[in-house]
Amino acid sequence: MNLQDIISTHQDFPKKGILFRDFAPLLASPDALRYIADEIQKKFPVDTVDMIAGIESRGFILGTLLAIKYDTGFAMIRKAGKTPGKTYQMSYSLEYGTDTIEMRADAVKAGSRVLICDDLLATGGTARAAADLIEKAEARVMGLAFIIELEALQGRRKIGDYNIESLVVY
Repeated sequence: MNLQDIISTHQDFPKKGILFRDFAPLLASPDALRYIADEIQKKFPVDTVDMIAGIESRGFILGTLLAIKYDTGFAMIRKAGKTPGKTYQMSYSLEYGTDTIEMRADAVKAGSRVLICDDLLATGGTARAAADLIEKAEARVMGLAFIIELEALQGRRKIGDYNIESLVVY
């Protein structure tokens, strides 16, 4: 299946000069969803993953799909201030300023093998912070899975030495 044929492209969204790659049309296709889950599972075998973590908000969709496929639980990595109870937080740099993500302290068990997922790899800042957050919880990052990667933004360099897999690279 060629996912690029299904992903839509929007010029000048959300602002002028941006070419937005939208994975939303994939969600309308059960065949595409099955394909995505199968392809990611080929890259990260079931016996190497104990937990799936997804980055807010589109990573929640992919992560839930993968949690069912892997027959495991799902941990939400959210923007700061949205998670009740004890949390771990990780701040990271943006072009102008910083942002913070968080995860419940009990979302992943120490020593567990976690696959982090999101719809898009762009600059890599949020994904790197998510990996740092999983390690702060004393779990092990088995890799990061994305549907789309914007190669020109060099997100892989920011993330570092993790196993990074993307299904479509622009």
